[in-house]
Amino acid sequence: MKFQQKWWVVFVLLVALSLALVACGGTTEEAAPTEAAAEEAVPTEAAAVEEAAPTEEPAAAAPSGDKITLGLWTHSAGNPNELGVIEQWVTAFNEQSDKYQVVIESFPQESYNDSIAAASVAGSLPCIIDLDGPTVPNFAWSGYIQPLPLTDDDIAEIGLLDAAVGRYNGQVYSVGQFDVALLVYARKSILDQYGIRIPTIDEPWTKDEFQAALDTLKDSGEFEYAFDLNAGYTGEWWPYAYSPMLQSFGGDLINRDTYLEAEGVLNGPEALAWGEWFQNLFTGGYVPATPADDQGFLQGRIPLWYTGSWSATAVRDQYGDDALYLPPPDLGNGPVIGAGSWQMGVSTNCPADAVDGAFEFVRSTIQPENIAMMSKATSLIPTSLAAAELTDDYAEGGQFRMFFDFAKAFAKVRPQTPGYLTISSQFEQAGLSIRDGGNVQDALDDAVDNIEQDIADNNGFGFGG
Repeated sequence: MKFQQKWWVVFVLLVALSLALVACGGTTEEAAPTEAAAEEAVPTEAAAVEEAAPTEEPAAAAPSGDKITLGLWTHSAGNPNELGVIEQWVTAFNEQSDKYQVVIESFPQESYNDSIAAASVAGSLPCIIDLDGPTVPNFAWSGYIQPLPLTDDDIAEIGLLDAAVGRYNGQVYSVGQFDVALLVYARKSILDQYGIRIPTIDEPWTKDEFQAALDTLKDSGEFEYAFDLNAGYTGEWWPYAYSPMLQSFGGDLINRDTYLEAEGVLNGPEALAWGEWFQNLFTGGYVPATPADDQGFLQGRIPLWYTGSWSATAVRDQYGDDALYLPPPDLGNGPVIGAGSWQMGVSTNCPADAVDGAFEFVRSTIQPENIAMMSKATSLIPTSLAAAELTDDYAEGGQFRMFFDFAKAFAKVRPQTPGYLTISSQFEQAGLSIRDGGNVQDALDDAVDNIEQDIADNNGFGFGG
């Protein structure tokens, strides 16, 4: 069983890049490897260790003068703004600590996944690592990271958004300092021209209102399509972007009470209604199924655009005060958006005399001042209200405050189970089939069967006693 867990973690980490792309707006169909392609590229356990091993041994608990050294691995080498903030965190921590010294090793994102995978299997992880949120439960189940000494009451007292907490089986394993939010971009002049109400966070469009808006915009004959969903993206974009619509209908990817079955939630009446509605967006001519690019809204060819807060600056620069940043529609059970980005945790490879220091450092990264520092440098959403109030963009009245409010009000974390990678790939396959005109019920039933088989093959992934 342990070999199976190690193999699975190697697979999870090799595809983690596609998960991380959510924070950058996904990727186009032509440029992105599919989940299947990623799976075909997984080497054997031995080969993964040999080929992907980092060139330097990770820092272990060793004296640095009178201090114990804590290694920290981050994927941020290619992002100078993000890495610069982490370096400031580390400098401040090292200056105030008499006992511990954090040492950073930064990797380009492309090689980080291979390095973490190899080190996980080889038992050479450093004390502190950053992880993409959806992978955290698998690391925990496989025994590569340890619970943080944080309870739900601690999280509530800190005021951290739920999306910024990596959990598995009732325990907290990681915490995050930033996130992004999904929304609908529009133009005030267009909505006013066609008599379409501008929705608010308190009064989002209902399903019927949204459909009426799509009908009006389509029937105007002024646009190529009424709505762009970025349906040409592949990989993690599908569950991140479209499972919230399923959840707004009342379905879900898995039964979150047990994490042991998808039957009835991914293929029940609510899920079927979502699938038929989703399919009609494409077959009814409202949404392009495979757009040539994601520039339709910015070029004025499509009046509504469903994507992430990462595009806000481009939209503002293009349309100025005419730009609208709207909540997603309420499709029956309230608006929902995807959630969860990079987070920090502590490995089980961390020596006993270093663990408390690693916990202390991770806890320091979610202080309001440190979260705000990251947001100011990267423009990403801060993960606590206290931190948001320390920024210009996300404080009350700030130009992007609505993104924080959307994340707080509507975000739903992707299922926190070690089986998420199978859930993700199966939902994508079902969604693609539905988009392309396949039988909705059959597509959802197939996804359920494969998800539940994976759960059975892995003895419930630690759920169910």
